[in-house]
Amino acid sequence: MKTGYSERLYGLDHLRALAIVLVLMYHYRAFQHPAWIDTVGRWGWTGVDLFFVLSGFLISSQLFKEIDHNGGISLKRFYVKRFFRIIPPYAFTVLLYFSCPLFREREALPPWWKLATFTQNYGLDVIHYGTFSHAWSLCIEEQFYLVLPVLLLMLMPAKLFKYLGILIILIIAFSLTARLMVWNSDVVVVNTESLDFWKLWYMKIYYPTHTRLDGLATGVLVGYLMQYSPVFKRLVHRNGNKLFLLGILLLAISFWVCYEQASKAASIIGFTLVAVSYGFIVMSAVSQSSFLSRSKSFVTGQLAALSYAIYLSHKGIVHLVQKTLEYFNLDASDHVSLILCLAACIGGGLFYRFTIERISSEIRLKVLNLMNRRGKSAGSIGEEK
Repeated sequence: MKTGYSERLYGLDHLRALAIVLVLMYHYRAFQHPAWIDTVGRWGWTGVDLFFVLSGFLISSQLFKEIDHNGGISLKRFYVKRFFRIIPPYAFTVLLYFSCPLFREREALPPWWKLATFTQNYGLDVIHYGTFSHAWSLCIEEQFYLVLPVLLLMLMPAKLFKYLGILIILIIAFSLTARLMVWNSDVVVVNTESLDFWKLWYMKIYYPTHTRLDGLATGVLVGYLMQYSPVFKRLVHRNGNKLFLLGILLLAISFWVCYEQASKAASIIGFTLVAVSYGFIVMSAVSQSSFLSRSKSFVTGQLAALSYAIYLSHKGIVHLVQKTLEYFNLDASDHVSLILCLAACIGGGLFYRFTIERISSEIRLKVLNLMNRRGKSAGSIGEEK
């Protein structure tokens, strides 16, 4: 029997599509562009925060369901899934950047070992090593994937799992406090009009994991409450559209606070406000009563599926397209160039999907099936003994 609520969670597809469009508009400002991109794209940095909230919610929800079903977490299965989902497309992009200088949108790459170890987001000098700088968010997500399941397994035997919600709130407070301390000790003494200010602001406030935990923690908190609080879950499913309106209202307030992205208010409380705003919108997206969860769209579904590949490759692709236009003495700042660049980004995403991601998905399934067979064999031997 079909219901109006899909297990596919179409609402989350809409949000993934929104997130990648926001990121594209934000980063497109660094290239030649029509004037209106500056106005629309100024808020595009929040697309990464939306990705963080989505990742926190989706990954934690999977882990919470596994805990309830199996009484624990299989770290091996979790890391195998994450490895084949994340690493092959990422490794291909890193290889592309190092082997093809024409693909580089800026002057220099960070050291290869920082990209290989997902530690690029610490000490990243975006002024001098801005090529593939957007991988900073992938570093934070990969660190999150490594730590979260281990943290949950540590809390379970100590009977602290029921206090996870409080711990998450403390983590958000820690991140906010860390930004406040950095601002008061390091950033405030620098001339805000100088390149040194922006270099320090990105390096100390925008990129580090410990200052950007708000979005991931908010997503985990929503996932935790949806799994373990029947009252919270009922409220979400009954008030989907109201939650959406509340999220939009809070987001408007967040945008007002963050009008100047590197102001004191934006730097300290802005990320928290944006994360909480998107947290309400994610709740709406998974609510049975929300228009977001009930509406299916081919366009947003496809953009959501391509979002990771597009995120990885979009800067290099835009750079190549605009350099090609300039080579033929064509305008690289008009709307035709914009359309060509966006189409090329989608084309690049499709290339990733039907080559790298398809192959890695097939290998992942084979590895997981092999693990299942070995697990069943070990179980049978144990039963015989």
